[in-house]
This record gives sequence, structure tokens and C-alpha cells, in this order.
Amino acid sequence: MIGLILSILIFNILAFKTNKRFTANQIVHIWMFTIAAQHIFDVFINFKFHGYWYFTPETDWQGIFAYTVLIPPVNMLFLTYYPFAGKLTKKAAYILLWSVAVLLYEVVALLPAPWGYFHYGWWAWWYSLLLNPLLFLMVVQYYRWVCKIEKRAIT
Repeated sequence: MIGLILSILIFNILAFKTNKRFTANQIVHIWMFTIAAQHIFDVFINFKFHGYWYFTPETDWQGIFAYTVLIPPVNMLFLTYYPFAGKLTKKAAYILLWSVAVLLYEVVALLPAPWGYFHYGWWAWWYSLLLNPLLFLMVVQYYRWVCKIEKRAIT
């Protein structure tokens, strides 16, 4: 639990202190999209098939923090520095770097309690390595869509 609490504090402080890009509306969209996407995925992989879990394989109150306030600030940080105007190679390298960083964090979260809180069932680290770039691309596309909607609402 110590690792989760420290992570939540660090990620949220960094995300909100470094934010110079997002409007309040965009922050709410990033958070809600992240929470919804994570819950949809975890309903199957975690709860139905027990691929991985937080704290225990069952639904528990401790896990609610991992589901609601851990990943959204990470996505904010990712989008804050994403090279929207960069070349495809720069974007790909950025996504790969973040995918590796998230995988390293996942490995740390696998440590025994009280530092770790994440557990593998049949899930393997390389599933995360393959899936995380797609998830980051989804976040980028969703953010672009929200910006387009905001722009249309203003004009």
C-alpha cells in the first residue's frame, strides 16, 4: 500500500504542477476516459479471467485508488510532453519510451507488500509491452478529438 500511496502522490503532484496545456474540461476528459477504459479492460482481464489484479484477486476497496487516481495523472504527464507537431519517428520513440517506463513501473509494483500492490495471474510483462503503445495511441486520439470538439464549440 505504501508504494501505491507514494505513486499516487508523486504522479498527481507532477501532473498538476507541470500542466500548462490542459483546460479543466480536458483534464476531466482525460481522467474519465482513462478510468472508463481501465475499468472496461479490467472487468475482463482482471475480474473474469484473473490475468492480473491489485492487492487481491477479488474486488476490494484498496484497489479503488489504483482504478481511479493512479493512471489518469500518468496519462496527463504523457500528453503534456507528447510531440504533437513532431515527426512520426519522434512520436513513435516517445511512445516507446513511455511504454518501457510504464513497464518498469509495473515491475516495481510487483514487489512484495508494503511497496508492491500489483500481481500477475497468467498475465506476463511482455503483454503490457505490446499493449501499452496502443493504449497511449488511444489516449492521444481521444485527446485530439476532445480538442476538436472544444474548437468547434468556440466557433
